[in-house]
Amino acid sequence: MDVLMGLGGSDESIKTLRRTIERTREVDDDLTVAILEKPESKRSQEEMREQAEELLDGTDIDANIVELEGDPGSALVDYAEQGEFDQLVIGGGTLSPMGKIQLGPITEFVLLNAPTTVKLVR
Repeated sequence: MDVLMGLGGSDESIKTLRRTIERTREVDDDLTVAILEKPESKRSQEEMREQAEELLDGTDIDANIVELEGDPGSALVDYAEQGEFDQLVIGGGTLSPMGKIQLGPITEFVLLNAPTTVKLVR
């Protein structure tokens, strides 16, 4: 399977990347990591690239890492439309006090507009 993973600058994104790498190793998927531009993030795109390379180093995964510019949700959906991906993986969602999932605007946009199956990692 050809998997595209959207990587923002949050701790949640790093957790999602770790889980995606584990899954990729288990089933031998092809992985592309798309680093999103999020100025409000606590990590820059360059820091996220270094983190992704560090996590991938020592694995037998030959992942493609790309940096996307512009609105994170739109850029990720556009990139997914241009490729032949079987699945798009994103992190997101928190639980409300009532135990229901709450989605941020980027996650919601991707879920509603992606041209392929979306796996939400929480």
